[in-house]
Amino acid sequence: MNLKELLGIDLPIIQAPMAGAQGSALAIAVSNAGGLGSLPCAMLSPQAMREELAAIRAGTRGAFNVNFFCHVQPADDAAREAAWRARLAPYYAEFGVDPVTIPVAPARLPFSQAAADVLREFRPPVVSFHFGLPADDLLAQVRTWGAKILCSATTLDEAWALQARGVDAVIAQGLEAGGHRGMFLSDDLDNQVGTLALVPQLVRALDVPVIAAGGIADARGVAAARELGAAGVQVGTAYLLCPESTISALHRAALKGEGAHHTTLTNLFTGRPARGLVNRFIRECGPMSADAPAFPLAAAAVAPLRAAAEARGNADFSPLWAGQNTTGCAEMPAAELTRALAASLAAVAPEAIDPGHFHCGGPAL
Repeated sequence: MNLKELLGIDLPIIQAPMAGAQGSALAIAVSNAGGLGSLPCAMLSPQAMREELAAIRAGTRGAFNVNFFCHVQPADDAAREAAWRARLAPYYAEFGVDPVTIPVAPARLPFSQAAADVLREFRPPVVSFHFGLPADDLLAQVRTWGAKILCSATTLDEAWALQARGVDAVIAQGLEAGGHRGMFLSDDLDNQVGTLALVPQLVRALDVPVIAAGGIADARGVAAARELGAAGVQVGTAYLLCPESTISALHRAALKGEGAHHTTLTNLFTGRPARGLVNRFIRECGPMSADAPAFPLAAAAVAPLRAAAEARGNADFSPLWAGQNTTGCAEMPAAELTRALAASLAAVAPEAIDPGHFHCGGPAL
């Protein structure tokens, strides 16, 4: 089954949900262009989620995706939190931050009954998950209104586990992808492989469609993923410079700067490996730290440093999430970018697209 039939979209392009980098505007633009716009909800309260979903319902008749994290919320670890703040003490002194005033609170929450209650009001056609799937009772609630369920896998074992639990498609997240790794069966980064290695493994092994994610930033990348057997692609980084993105001016400048080619996996900002541009914090502390509290608790202690540095006009302590391939980042409307990403498919996979969506005012990427 192709993605047009499965998800009700005209172009096999899924806009990656990017928590902290977008809201409903980006999702609406992509859905109206024929792709699948996505709303990240891990950092939204139930009321904020309700408002964003209402905006999407008012802004598009197209299919859209709502995304959630499925991590296990860690128990507080006072000793580890103290070690982390001791590691950051020189920076607190530099910026005049009193660590005693910093609350310990998670900035990202896993899918919950409260979230399911909000979704029931809107019945989104697609719901996707990161870091595995929620408990069976919550997953069953999502299925009651006929939503298609997607989830990220970073290894073949994870993909098999997702298929066994009945997902409708698997997102093959290669090592190149920006943001948090979706790994959930192991925290061993040595198990992680690139998109071009992962996609064919999953295509051969699974009975459900595979969606390629990671390092895909232009029409040629989309075509390459399709040649490997992917039913479609999920693209995030390329959308970051679109006007509908909500990233800061500092993040935008970094994506356009000379250092945009240098990314790394780091746990400094949240406690979990995520790919972003290298900045001062990463260079001085090293990308991975055993002191960082478990995800998502590490973020609280870094937040005031980020705010202080940004107030001084720099992104030294900001999480500049981005994938390895930033060449496709373009300052163009998201709808235009969506059509450009799919442009090469008109010749190689006409059955997967609606040719009416290829009238594009800008250049093909």
